Amino acid sequence: MASLGIVFVGTNLELRIISLIVRAREVADTVTLIDLGSDDDTIELATESDCKVIEYAGEIHAIAVAKLLKDSEIKEQTLVIRINSEFRLRDLPMLVNRSREKWDVHMSIPAHDHDIDDAEAVVISSAYPLHICFSENGIMAMSKLELSSSAFDLPQELDVRVLLTKSRAKVTQRESLTSASKMGQLFYWMLESKHPLLTFLLPGFILFMVGYQLSGNVLDTYQELNQTTLSIGMAVIAVTLIGLFSMMVGIMLYIMGKQIKQVEAQYDDWPE
Repeated sequence: MASLGIVFVGTNLELRIISLIVRAREVADTVTLIDLGSDDDTIELATESDCKVIEYAGEIHAIAVAKLLKDSEIKEQTLVIRINSEFRLRDLPMLVNRSREKWDVHMSIPAHDHDIDDAEAVVISSAYPLHICFSENGIMAMSKLELSSSAFDLPQELDVRVLLTKSRAKVTQRESLTSASKMGQLFYWMLESKHPLLTFLLPGFILFMVGYQLSGNVLDTYQELNQTTLSIGMAVIAVTLIGLFSMMVGIMLYIMGKQIKQVEAQYDDWPE
C-alpha cells in the first residue's frame, strides 16, 4: 500500500491536537500540522509529539497548501484536513479511504460559500476546502496555478474532482462501551478502578452503618408524622440504600476484576 501523509490545517487546537496526532498515526506514515497563527500551546504540544509543524500566516486555500507541501518536500499521497468545530475524529477513516482512491486532486468545499452549481468552476483561491486529497503530481500541478485559476486549469491528464459539500456526511458508527451511554461510561470507569474494595466497599459500609444507626434514633425521636419527619426519614433510608448498593458494586467489581485477570492469563500475547 502506498504511503500516506496526513496534514491538519487549523488554529488554536490545544485541546484536540494530541488526539488528532495519535489517531492519524494509526493510519498514516507522516503527520504534519499547518498552524494558522495559534496563540495557545498548539505548536508546543505538536512539537513534543514529534509532529512536523508548518507555521503559515497568509490566506489559506488549496494553492497555498500545495505550495507549502511542495516546499516542505512531502512527496507522497497526502490528505489535507481542515480542523474546525464540525470535524469529528470518527470522520477520519472515511477521508482516509477517499485518499486511497488515487485521486490526483480531490477537494471538498462548503456549498454555502458559493452560489454556483459547478464546483470545478469555483476560483480555487476563494475556497477554504474541508479536505483535499493530493498525489505528488497533484501537489506539483496545484502549486503552479495562478490565484485566479479554477479546477479547469489543471492538466487534463490528472484525475481531478471538486465537490460542493452541503452537509457533513453521516456515517453509522459502532458504539463502544465508553460511547454507548453515560451508564456505560460509568461502568467502564468502575472497571478501570484498581482498588474497587477501597473505592466502593469501604465508603458504602460507612454509609450503611451511619444510615442504620440513624434510622432507629429517627423513628424513636419523632412520634408525629409530618413533612419534616417524612423528609428526614426518607433521607436516612436513602443513605442506607446508597451504602448497601455501594458495597454490592465493590464486591461485584472485585470479582469481575479477578475473572478478567484469569482470562488474560490464558493468553501469552494479551496486550498490556
